[in-house]
Amino acid sequence: MMKEYLKYISIDPEIRFGKPCIKGTRISISDILQWMASGMSNEEILTDFPPLTEDHLHAALFYAAHREEVIKVVA
Repeated sequence: MMKEYLKYISIDPEIRFGKPCIKGTRISISDILQWMASGMSNEEILTDFPPLTEDHLHAALFYAAHREEVIKVVA
Protein backbone atom coordinates (compact mmCIF):
# COMPACT_ATOMS: atom_id res chain seq x y z
CA MET A 1 0.00 0.00 0.00
CA MET A 2 2.89 2.40 0.65
CA LYS A 3 3.40 3.32 -3.00
CA GLU A 4 -0.27 2.92 -3.89
CA TYR A 5 -1.27 5.83 -1.66
CA LEU A 6 -0.31 8.22 -4.47
CA LYS A 7 -3.28 7.07 -6.53
CA TYR A 8 -5.53 8.76 -3.95
CA ILE A 9 -3.66 12.07 -3.71
CA SER A 10 -3.32 14.94 -6.13
CA ILE A 11 -1.50 18.24 -6.04
CA ASP A 12 -3.06 20.91 -8.23
CA PRO A 13 -2.09 24.57 -7.91
CA GLU A 14 -5.72 25.46 -8.74
CA ILE A 15 -7.10 23.50 -5.77
CA ARG A 16 -6.43 24.61 -2.19
CA PHE A 17 -3.35 26.58 -3.30
CA GLY A 18 -1.52 23.39 -4.32
CA LYS A 19 -1.91 21.56 -1.03
CA PRO A 20 -1.99 17.78 -1.40
CA CYS A 21 -5.66 16.72 -1.50
CA ILE A 22 -7.68 13.57 -1.90
CA LYS A 23 -8.32 13.22 -5.64
CA GLY A 24 -11.70 14.47 -6.73
CA THR A 25 -12.21 16.51 -3.56
CA ARG A 26 -11.00 19.71 -1.96
CA ILE A 27 -10.17 17.81 1.24
CA SER A 28 -6.49 18.28 2.00
CA ILE A 29 -4.20 15.78 3.63
CA SER A 30 -3.57 18.31 6.39
CA ASP A 31 -7.34 18.55 7.03
CA ILE A 32 -7.51 14.80 7.58
CA LEU A 33 -4.42 14.76 9.80
CA GLN A 34 -5.78 17.63 11.90
CA TRP A 35 -9.11 15.86 12.36
CA MET A 36 -7.30 12.73 13.49
CA ALA A 37 -5.00 14.71 15.79
CA SER A 38 -8.00 16.43 17.37
CA GLY A 39 -9.38 13.05 18.37
CA MET A 40 -11.93 12.37 15.64
CA SER A 41 -12.30 8.67 14.96
CA ASN A 42 -12.13 7.28 11.45
CA GLU A 43 -15.86 6.58 11.68
CA GLU A 44 -16.61 10.20 12.62
CA ILE A 45 -14.50 11.52 9.74
CA LEU A 46 -16.15 9.17 7.25
CA THR A 47 -19.62 10.14 8.52
CA ASP A 48 -18.90 13.87 8.37
CA PHE A 49 -17.17 13.69 4.97
CA PRO A 50 -18.96 11.05 2.84
CA PRO A 51 -16.62 11.36 -0.18
CA LEU A 52 -13.84 9.85 1.95
CA THR A 53 -13.11 6.15 2.42
CA GLU A 54 -10.84 4.21 4.77
CA ASP A 55 -8.34 4.00 1.90
CA HIS A 56 -8.25 7.80 1.74
CA LEU A 57 -7.53 8.04 5.47
CA HIS A 58 -4.74 5.47 5.17
CA ALA A 59 -3.34 7.33 2.17
CA ALA A 60 -3.18 10.53 4.24
CA LEU A 61 -1.23 8.73 6.95
CA PHE A 62 1.13 7.10 4.45
CA TYR A 63 1.70 10.46 2.79
CA ALA A 64 2.56 12.10 6.13
CA ALA A 65 4.81 9.20 7.12
CA HIS A 66 6.65 9.35 3.82
CA ARG A 67 7.15 13.12 4.09
CA GLU A 68 8.52 12.66 7.61
CA GLU A 69 10.88 9.98 6.37
CA VAL A 70 12.41 12.15 3.66
CA ILE A 71 12.89 15.29 5.75
CA LYS A 72 16.59 16.07 6.05
CA VAL A 73 17.99 17.77 9.11
CA VAL A 74 20.51 20.47 8.32
CA ALA A 75 22.84 21.29 11.18
